[in-house]
Amino acid sequence: MTTSTGVPVRRSGKTNWRWVVAVVCAIGLAINYIDRSAISVSLPYMTKDFHITPGEQGLILSAFSWSYAIMQIPAGSLIDKFGERVMFGASVFVWSVCTGATFLVSSFAMLFGLRLGLGIGESGAYPASAKTVSRWFPQRERARATSVYDSGARIGSAIATPVIAGIIGLWGWRWVFLIAGVLGILWSLGWWALYRRPELVGSIGEEEMAIINEGRDEEEREAAAAGTEKAVPVLILLRKRAVWAMMIGFFCVNFAVTFFLTWFPTYLVDERGFDLLKLGAFGAIPPICSIIGSWSGGLINDALLKRGWGVTRVRKTCLVVGMLLCAVIGGAAFVPTAGLALALMSVSYFGSAFTIVTIWCLPADFVPASTVGVLGGTQNFFSNIGSALNPIVIGFLYGATGAFGLPLLLSGAVSVLGALVFAFMLPKVEQIDFSRDLVTV
Repeated sequence: MTTSTGVPVRRSGKTNWRWVVAVVCAIGLAINYIDRSAISVSLPYMTKDFHITPGEQGLILSAFSWSYAIMQIPAGSLIDKFGERVMFGASVFVWSVCTGATFLVSSFAMLFGLRLGLGIGESGAYPASAKTVSRWFPQRERARATSVYDSGARIGSAIATPVIAGIIGLWGWRWVFLIAGVLGILWSLGWWALYRRPELVGSIGEEEMAIINEGRDEEEREAAAAGTEKAVPVLILLRKRAVWAMMIGFFCVNFAVTFFLTWFPTYLVDERGFDLLKLGAFGAIPPICSIIGSWSGGLINDALLKRGWGVTRVRKTCLVVGMLLCAVIGGAAFVPTAGLALALMSVSYFGSAFTIVTIWCLPADFVPASTVGVLGGTQNFFSNIGSALNPIVIGFLYGATGAFGLPLLLSGAVSVLGALVFAFMLPKVEQIDFSRDLVTV
């Protein structure tokens, strides 16, 4: 039943559809990271078929990151223009087709091209998830909601190594990509069929709708229901110090964390002597710690807000602490045993996930829901320059030195830089006033 304006009539009673939506986003991001991780786990075995050099391996691993980074701002803008329902589904569909097609790859050039396509498809995943959360959750719940969908990425990363290693052992690396591609296509079809903005979902109760609308004025609610929201142009966003702090800080954490998504399996095999069985068993430990880091980030952010801490104090504390934990990856260069190295990397991955949950709260903290997509894409664009540089830099440093010591130290140093950026460059966390900027456009 709806009103004359098409808005559903609400029923009394408690519902929790917003958390269902967060879990669905988490499933999408789990598939995202399985697809993303498939190449790094499979690459040591693919190189035997294609005779790929270490330098070419770095190019393949970074191809995804370059297209992913370049498409961040366009993807965010498209998400704000056409909505998360259309664009999240399109994003998953495109990357899943590219993943599935890797089943047929027969050359370096073909693999490189499909990795570029994968990056284009996956560019919309996190901005669309952030926009979805900004629509469905008030500020006091957004960190937990962000940790839910972000933990999907962590779970995908954690299960990717043992599952992919098992599939490779049973059927070979090609089947990894076909199975992952089919899963993503099924998710995208389901999203298109079922997702709607909360204002249009009649099964949401009055109490839950009141929670969703906390902090939103009447004009914003009406624009959301009518689909007439307008985003702030990206050139105006780039005038703001907060946006640059978000971009640079995110660059630092993504530079460090990309090691786990690209060179980590090779590090365990070549540097620490892991075989396929050990890789499957122990390679999942740092990703599991990242899941705990993601949940911890969401819970601690929201708990500190509930205790009365200001938003700025909460966000900065969590960002700086998370980045310093991430920096311990550099210590793995000095420890003699694989166990100690794995422990330090687990702490580092925990810290990176803790940080990233907080980072993805910032777009909705600084701008209205109408602009979350493009701001999320803007910060993610710069962060993924770090992702693109990491495998290339590490590949050439590893090739030149024959060891991972220098690359690990570099990752730790960049993490410390990120902590300094969040501590001293990020301004007060509050909605940015664009009134003067928009008048001059």
